[in-house]
Amino acid sequence: MNIQLYADYLLEAEKTKRPIEPISVATDQITVDDAYSIQLEQIRRKVDEGAVVVGKKIGLTSAVMQEMFQVNEPDYGHLLNTMMAVDGDTISLDSLIQPKLEFEIAFVLKSDLKGTSITEEDVVEATDYIVPALEVIDSRIVDWKITFEDTVADNGSSAMAIIGGKPTKLEAVDLEHIGMVVSRNGEFLDCAAGGAVMGNPIRAVAWLANALGKYGIGLHAGEIVLSGALSAAVPIQHGDTFTAEFAHIGSVSASFQRKEEK
Repeated sequence: MNIQLYADYLLEAEKTKRPIEPISVATDQITVDDAYSIQLEQIRRKVDEGAVVVGKKIGLTSAVMQEMFQVNEPDYGHLLNTMMAVDGDTISLDSLIQPKLEFEIAFVLKSDLKGTSITEEDVVEATDYIVPALEVIDSRIVDWKITFEDTVADNGSSAMAIIGGKPTKLEAVDLEHIGMVVSRNGEFLDCAAGGAVMGNPIRAVAWLANALGKYGIGLHAGEIVLSGALSAAVPIQHGDTFTAEFAHIGSVSASFQRKEEK
């Protein structure tokens, strides 16, 4: 498997906004380890160019999505400082290819999580606070024709994260039952509860820490962890404004526009 070559292809697709054919079609030899190696090679190059890793994201946390990809575990990607936005921002769609939006709970860590035997209790102790978040996912693979290996290689199909709400301590909420209501352009879109994420988002963060530990990668103090979508991803159109309101921890919103249509 030519890790460098496929990293080149994905980076070029991101730069030119011209998606590529699925890697899984170009080669039937790709393994999950190969896919993570392709992801890590892209992150390494971006860091070499000045980007900073500020966190991680978890994807495919729901049973429905795992069934779709015929896998029994989530995937993950990296968050860079160049990918971050804040509550209320207007995001340019010109920098994206075929974006969708997910609604999540973000953990901000106060201490490191490293190794392959991290427990949910470890996650609770390492968490400084939680906040609402939006994740813009985008595929550098044409028409979202992705296998599990394709999305892993493509940094978990992550593009941006928008952080909002009010910092809230874990002990102040029941994450499993925390409710969320999503609106698009002021109209009801969807609702869900924290338990949609592997039964409890804390469990998802523990999974992530252990999965990263297999590659000698840790979660670090100060990092942001997107714990997985509470509901289905929705396509983003020009002029859309989305707001996700969470019980107890506040809300997060973002608007999306194309420059030529302003």
